[in-house]
Amino acid sequence: MYRYDTFDAALVARRVTQFRDQTQRFLAGELTEDEFRPLRLQNGLYLQKHAPMLRIAIPYGLLSTTQLRTLAQIARQYDRGYGHFTTRQNLQLNWPRLEDVPEILAELATVDMHAIQTSGNCVRNTTSDPLAGVADDEIVDPRPWCELIRQWSTLHPEFAFLPRKFKIAVTGATVDRTAALVHDIGAQAVRNARGETGFRIIVGGGQGRTPMLGHVIREFLPAPELLNYFDAILRIYNLHGRRDNKYKARIKILVKELTLAEFARQVEAEWARLRGGPGTVPDVEIARLAGHFTDPPYHDHARDSIAYRAAVADSRPFSRWAQRNVRTHKRKGYAIVTLSLKRTGTPPGDVTAAEMEAIAALADRFSFGEIRVTHEQNLVLADVVQNDLHALWVQLQTLGFATPNIGLLTDIVCCPGGDFCSLANAKSIPIAEAIQRRFDDLDYLHDLGDLELNMSGCMNACGHHHVGHIGILGVDKNGEEWYQVSLGGAQGNDASLGKVVGPSFAAAEVPDVVVRLIDVYVENRHADERFIDTVRRIGLAPFKERVYAATH
Repeated sequence: MYRYDTFDAALVARRVTQFRDQTQRFLAGELTEDEFRPLRLQNGLYLQKHAPMLRIAIPYGLLSTTQLRTLAQIARQYDRGYGHFTTRQNLQLNWPRLEDVPEILAELATVDMHAIQTSGNCVRNTTSDPLAGVADDEIVDPRPWCELIRQWSTLHPEFAFLPRKFKIAVTGATVDRTAALVHDIGAQAVRNARGETGFRIIVGGGQGRTPMLGHVIREFLPAPELLNYFDAILRIYNLHGRRDNKYKARIKILVKELTLAEFARQVEAEWARLRGGPGTVPDVEIARLAGHFTDPPYHDHARDSIAYRAAVADSRPFSRWAQRNVRTHKRKGYAIVTLSLKRTGTPPGDVTAAEMEAIAALADRFSFGEIRVTHEQNLVLADVVQNDLHALWVQLQTLGFATPNIGLLTDIVCCPGGDFCSLANAKSIPIAEAIQRRFDDLDYLHDLGDLELNMSGCMNACGHHHVGHIGILGVDKNGEEWYQVSLGGAQGNDASLGKVVGPSFAAAEVPDVVVRLIDVYVENRHADERFIDTVRRIGLAPFKERVYAATH
């Protein structure tokens, strides 16, 4: 993984020193709240309902065990002993004291971490494929390109105060595992007819108050031109983007108002001025960055999976876990393992300090000392020997991270909601737990098959409810918490936005509503048909009729 050089280390250390001084001046009354706000935001610090919230960057979701242990120590010393993994592959601390934040940033810097640009109207953390470098459908490893984007965008003076926050996703595989179509910019690796590697560029996606799917603006961009083209897109956005209305400030609104054709014309014209210039990425630079992401010292296990196959045959619980939580690795004899952070009774994405340390120990033992964070709020050990899977599973059961529910209904994506966030209209965590408890039958879950439920506490859509097969949104109705339900959302190559089924439901009704939605699916599904496919085939009407006949 990427290691800071002397320039990186000096830059982050200077930022820590600057923010320490800024915080001290604010606490001393020498800076007003309005003066301090942009300073704290660009260092990842929000003011939430009960305490400050610090969002720590995990670039493209990649962590070493040293870094994870440091996060555990920080959570224990400066917070309440846990952290929350987010849908941008970052980690949030919900209870730090403002005066302690400079100390936290200083400790992060010792292990090549920071919180720069995890908030504010700037280019945020780049989302990438948690299976980068190990997926068997990969065209190119996206991690060097993500690191390139991080270095280009961090403290970029032209893009430090954009009209609104800006999010980029990069995938190197044929299957999109980054939700690229709902990002401001999505870049997906492709090969042209001559076998050259480049990127398909997507613009104008986003969720929030006005959800939109992105549009392909260029089918093939030569890889060395990636930063020049990004510069062109951001310059056109910076030029025309609304600054008088934050709800209309996202690039998706600009693309719609200008029209895709006109936006593309202006971007292409700007790129023509930049093409081949100083922003062009030479092969030697990509090779340098790629040198940080070489394969670990794999051994030849191609003929040695007898123990794994025997364990699958002998144990139904292990077999079920292997079916849902284990994926094919590019190298024979190895496997990719997802640790479910969605056991019933624990807020999705939450991990205690002790659990972080235990996961770090498992990663050192089983996966070359590396952990990946997914935007579905789970963790991945990417390089596990197949014959070690049973031993790993036994350890994960003890820790509570072996729930075999990846991609199933209880693998809920969920923001912290009204328990923490001052923007939220309603709580998310208690509703997620109520749904998990209602569907706590693993046999039934596996029979239902792939089904994604996403939940957000407000229209900002941090829980990605728009792209859930079932989406739940917390809304305020006369000072009370209600929940709006949508169906038919999806991420990936065939992304779609969910459609609201009708009027919102009281909190106590939500688990029953989900039950009735599932009943309609079970009654109407074809053999091997997923929930999303049934929704697309029969439409919303049967689902709507069932839930409102029973609740109103």
